[in-house]
Amino acid sequence: MQPTQWQYHEIVPPRMDRHSLKSLMKDYWQLPRHLIFSIRRARRVLVNGRYQPVNFTVNAYDHVEMTFLPSDFAHPFPQVKPDSAANVMILYEDSDLLVTNKRCGDKTHPNQPGEVGATINHLAAYLAPKRTVPYMIHRLDQQTSGAIIFAKNPVVVPILVANIREKQIKRTYLAWVQGTSLPTQGTISLPIGHDPKDKRKRQVNGQNSVPAVTHYQVITQKGNYSLLKIQLETGRTHQIRVHFKALGHPLVGDPLYNSGGASDFLLLHSWQVQLLLPFSKTVKTITAPLPKHFIDFQNQL
Repeated sequence: MQPTQWQYHEIVPPRMDRHSLKSLMKDYWQLPRHLIFSIRRARRVLVNGRYQPVNFTVNAYDHVEMTFLPSDFAHPFPQVKPDSAANVMILYEDSDLLVTNKRCGDKTHPNQPGEVGATINHLAAYLAPKRTVPYMIHRLDQQTSGAIIFAKNPVVVPILVANIREKQIKRTYLAWVQGTSLPTQGTISLPIGHDPKDKRKRQVNGQNSVPAVTHYQVITQKGNYSLLKIQLETGRTHQIRVHFKALGHPLVGDPLYNSGGASDFLLLHSWQVQLLLPFSKTVKTITAPLPKHFIDFQNQL
């Protein structure tokens, strides 16, 4: 059975004292205009128990109640086919969202109708007893492991997407690359586009290139390999893999961009997510433990 509504009871923070209700919802809580319009028109936003127009001035510690209905959303319930939840590892969960530890080799989402086995399918099975479905916020490559965020209702989807776009959510990756000649830290700013010879791949200055910026720091070096901590300023497809390939330091175990056989698995891990929780703005830092293939490689070195 699917939810018939989503209700929020929030307190106006001191920093929004004497601001308009509209500013509170749009600028601070980052609700999109169409949702604000829907709940305002239907008088489903109350301040201290009473309906108020959006130009109403709110005070610190006022109580704001918002009720959202499925009809407020173009796609309130994504069609996701459940798969086994046996291997789901939840790193963080609340009533709005969860962070799960994606396994290397699992897709984030299916590419074909009826396909199962992706992370979102496993989460659909996990969430079924809670009467909700997972809503995708961002992606990880199939061979990338680690922390990935999913929403649990449609209200917070645009908020989380905006947080990622505006760099309010910070994602940190760990990766082993070949070679030890990289500076201790640096920024890679090279546009990425499609590889005209292989539709699966991307390349620097490829077709329809878009700006891409990657920041990195060398953590340790062993043998002919370097362990890097990486943060993305942009989120292009295969960005980390393409950027370090272009520098002559391809990721270890990369099946597309590195023909070397030092590992049977891509050594790229979404290690840490710093979340700004919707509405409350509470900061949460969630860390995904290293997968076995990462540890095995390090032990071999």
